[in-house]
Amino acid sequence: MDIIRKYFPKLTDVQYEQLEMLHGLYSDWNSKINVISRKDIQNLYERHVLHSLGIAKLINFKAGTKIMDLGTGGGFPGIPLAIVFPETEFLLVDSVGKKIRVCMEVAEALGLKNVTCANERGENEKGKFHFVVSRAVMPLPELIGLVRKNIAKEQFNALPNGLICLKGGDIEAETNLYKKRTMISELSEWFDEEFFLSKKVVYVDLSN
Repeated sequence: MDIIRKYFPKLTDVQYEQLEMLHGLYSDWNSKINVISRKDIQNLYERHVLHSLGIAKLINFKAGTKIMDLGTGGGFPGIPLAIVFPETEFLLVDSVGKKIRVCMEVAEALGLKNVTCANERGENEKGKFHFVVSRAVMPLPELIGLVRKNIAKEQFNALPNGLICLKGGDIEAETNLYKKRTMISELSEWFDEEFFLSKKVVYVDLSN
């Protein structure tokens, strides 16, 4: 948890308490369902929670923003972001039922009123959102093809509506088609830990 306080020193006591609870909740669920790799549960705050919150360094979502977390797995990046942005609405989507069950149980245990979970494939979700967030679910062109239909017209955030992905390694080939609409931020600009050296936040403007 110290690593979260280091980079997000202005959260409320309630938010820190919710973030603190994540370790126990995910450790418990991991003993029943393999949601996070066994070695990563020891590095939960660095490799999952802080990694998810890289998106919060890129953009400060305004109250009323609607976000879909596509392929959320056990709830990343959606649940850490929902804690940090309590006035933003999150829909967590995954096609694997047992993972969505974990998301629902974790959100309920934390008392997150701004999280809804759906066990479905992304192509079947018809809702409109200001942003879609995702963590290395599929190559960018496929992801854009899948979520373009879900991007709302009305906008009021500092960035135009679009897709925000957490990616690693060389992504030049993936972003070639969208160069003029894409902004790539290195997580190492914000976080000192070695884990973040090759990690990026990729934003693609899908507003028109």
